[in-house]
Amino acid sequence: MRYLSNISLFFLISTFFSCNQENTGTIRIGFSQCMIDNNWRKDMNYSMQVQAGIYPNVRLSIYNSEQNPLKQIEDIERMIKDKMDIIIISPFEPDLIIDVIGKAKDLGIPVILLDRKINSTNYRAYLGADNIEVGRNAGNYITSSTKQNINIVEIKGNGISTPVIERSLGFHQIIDTISRVHMIRSLRVLETGFPQKAFEHILDSLQGDPIDYVYAYNDNVAVHAWEIARTRGLENQIKFIGVDGLDGPDGGIQMVQDGILEATILYPTGGYEVIKLAIQILKGEEVPKNNLLTTTVIDKFNARIMRHQLEKIDQQQIELENLSLDIKVQKQQYASKDFFFKISITLLIIVLGLAVYGIYSFLTIRKKKKQLELTNTKITVQRNQIEKIANEAKVSNEAKINFFTSLSHEFKTPITLILSSIESIGDITKEKGLKIKNEVELIYNNSNRLLRLINQLLDIRKTEKHKFIVKASKTKLYTFSNNILNDFRREAQKRNIDFKLSCNDKDLSIYIDRNLMDKVYFNLLSNAFKFTPDNGKIHILIKDHTTNKDMVSIYFKDSGIGIPEKEIKNVFQVFFKGSNNRNNGSGVGLHLSKELVEIHKGTIEVHSIHGAEFIISLHKGNSHFSKNEIVVEQDLIGADVIDLASDYQETDIYSAQETDPNKEKYSILIIEDNKDLTQFLKSKLRSEYEIYLSDGKDAIEKAFEIIPDIILCDINLPELNGFEICEKLKKDLRTSHIPTIILTAMGDKESYLRGLEAGADLYLTKPFSYSILIQSIKSLLYNRESLRFYYTNNIHKIEESGTFGNLEQQFISQLNTLITKNIDKDDYSIEDLAVELHISRSQLYRKVKAMLGISISDYVIRFKLESAKSMIVNTTLSISEIAYKNGFSSPNYFSTAFKNKYGESPLTYRKSV
Repeated sequence: MRYLSNISLFFLISTFFSCNQENTGTIRIGFSQCMIDNNWRKDMNYSMQVQAGIYPNVRLSIYNSEQNPLKQIEDIERMIKDKMDIIIISPFEPDLIIDVIGKAKDLGIPVILLDRKINSTNYRAYLGADNIEVGRNAGNYITSSTKQNINIVEIKGNGISTPVIERSLGFHQIIDTISRVHMIRSLRVLETGFPQKAFEHILDSLQGDPIDYVYAYNDNVAVHAWEIARTRGLENQIKFIGVDGLDGPDGGIQMVQDGILEATILYPTGGYEVIKLAIQILKGEEVPKNNLLTTTVIDKFNARIMRHQLEKIDQQQIELENLSLDIKVQKQQYASKDFFFKISITLLIIVLGLAVYGIYSFLTIRKKKKQLELTNTKITVQRNQIEKIANEAKVSNEAKINFFTSLSHEFKTPITLILSSIESIGDITKEKGLKIKNEVELIYNNSNRLLRLINQLLDIRKTEKHKFIVKASKTKLYTFSNNILNDFRREAQKRNIDFKLSCNDKDLSIYIDRNLMDKVYFNLLSNAFKFTPDNGKIHILIKDHTTNKDMVSIYFKDSGIGIPEKEIKNVFQVFFKGSNNRNNGSGVGLHLSKELVEIHKGTIEVHSIHGAEFIISLHKGNSHFSKNEIVVEQDLIGADVIDLASDYQETDIYSAQETDPNKEKYSILIIEDNKDLTQFLKSKLRSEYEIYLSDGKDAIEKAFEIIPDIILCDINLPELNGFEICEKLKKDLRTSHIPTIILTAMGDKESYLRGLEAGADLYLTKPFSYSILIQSIKSLLYNRESLRFYYTNNIHKIEESGTFGNLEQQFISQLNTLITKNIDKDDYSIEDLAVELHISRSQLYRKVKAMLGISISDYVIRFKLESAKSMIVNTTLSISEIAYKNGFSSPNYFSTAFKNKYGESPLTYRKSV
């Protein structure tokens, strides 16, 4: 039974889709109308709609530009985007739409101009009345008058449209000719639409010199002029002639019959004809470029006949439209009846099948319903519990993974510096007389950093299991704080940070566990330095309260990036990392600090206004500790504790090495935000290379500006990561040739593959060996230099080999094409070449120098010499002709350059081959 119902359903679906297939072969016509503010334009639209309705597969879309040329351009762009089969345009300002019509032609969409032309040949056909003939008809009608010495007023429209220009031109061809035989006494021309005041002024100034004819550029203007004349009682003295000859109560024909107009010149809209023309073009039929509609004069003698003919044509069109609609309705009714018949048969079969199957299913379903409901309830409860547990586990697992990932990255950088420093010490000790203070400082500082990171891991476990035992002793708070701050003064000095400690009572003593409070200070200060920019401020204030004499507060205030307001409440949660924090970090320091402060029965709070401010509040005295938590210790030693960095200066052991200032060095751009690693690499490399540094924020800009020979790049950077930076540089023509080495703590397979996909030439994971790094740099530069040497001696083989990357190959191809194109021009300069390549002259020089090892000028000369050498062998041209054809200013200069390159003169070379 189920098989039977499935067959029925399949039959139903098949029937439905077979009955609802869309008709193919639809013709989509778009029409851009410049305006619809007059009856003539409305009649044009109506005629097109009636004619389009006769064809069942034609879809006509009309856009009104509302006399706005920019809107008309947007409408045409939209029709091009919608891939209309053909576009009809009645231009408003013809010169402005030339480009968009050219675009339509390039995309294979034919364009028909209706009524108005443009100054271009990109349209397929033009349809409209001959406006010059319209003007000539009006002129002939007026000059056919038996009266001598006629006074005429011509009222023109907007002078920028072709109909106005041509109608006036045709009119003047007749009037100016007749004027020579003194039939026309005067002709006054009024321009720019309908200048009512000017026309009124003419009527008011009549003194024995009456107007005989008024010729207006359309019927509406002619009627308007007649109404003004009527206000002065002159309507019967002046004969008004218009243009359009529309049928209808407000049309020109009716105005002629009513005696308002003396005559009107028929100006057909072309609505019917343009649809026929469009269909002919789409069928592939040949049609003329210019298609002119017939025009004639309508006066009181033929107005009735013309109106009758036009009404008869309209009636026939309406009957055809109604007939077409009837056919469509009949087809739809037939399709609907056929569809419903098939649906009925299909439904009958389905009903029969479902009835049998329903009886069978009802008995089975009834038995299992209660069991399924019970089982479903249990599953729902279990599913909700599992989802809740899974979400909690996911959040916890994600936090732990992020924590250990970040922490592993934290470990790798100091380990790299320690190992590299040890390796460096081994090399340095082989040389006599060199100091190793900076290397020892790096090892000392980063060893302490590793120890603190490891201790934080252990401290987190202790706070979770409440295993901390407080050993509080009396401590001078200012001295204790100052000694800790000494560990950060070197960093503050390097970064020009305003770093200071102030206290309103330097002799104040309180009970604290110095070891635990040291961790709190270190975490808060580390955060402050991490998020405070260079030239910023970090202030620590110890304040003994006068109002609350039992409390003392310690303020840690910085001018860093601050904390988003909505995230402040989460600052002390374990593994927390702010949304604006792009630095590496474990996310446990603040959580641990809060736990340690609370062990001291104190509080810690945070505010964020123009930076971050942490406030620790501690109790004075020792009554808040138990006897077991208090120990007696000698107070802190003075501030003169040993400090390796106390006399720090921005110099190191390599500043004493002598280098040749005139020696040209390869340049290296190091993109790394760890200042210790950056300083270490700079110190090690600058004796052999020109070193440039970036913390990642301006890496792209510096690479474009410098065009270095090689780039060392970290992955975890403040803004763009290393993958993104590498990918951008490799895809840009200016920097695509630069070898890139990625240095990172991310050693997994996915990261390695992503680095290669981004275009990296080498991927080194931290901790890395400095010896391997320096050898890798030398190998990459050597390979690049070998490639340069080969191609500078085989310029003509560069494009054939394809050894460079895609962008470099395209660049060389484009460069050679431009040189070849202009090779015979001795005034074609390097500046001209750079302009055509769309880069600056300096960037062109650096690009070619970096890729080929020679200047762009030398490359052009060698290219021309290779071309000339080929002509010497393969042509019979004279040496002088070859010189000029390859852009050399004189044969002597060519011969000298050829001999310097190949060791013999061009003539000697020709004889030897």
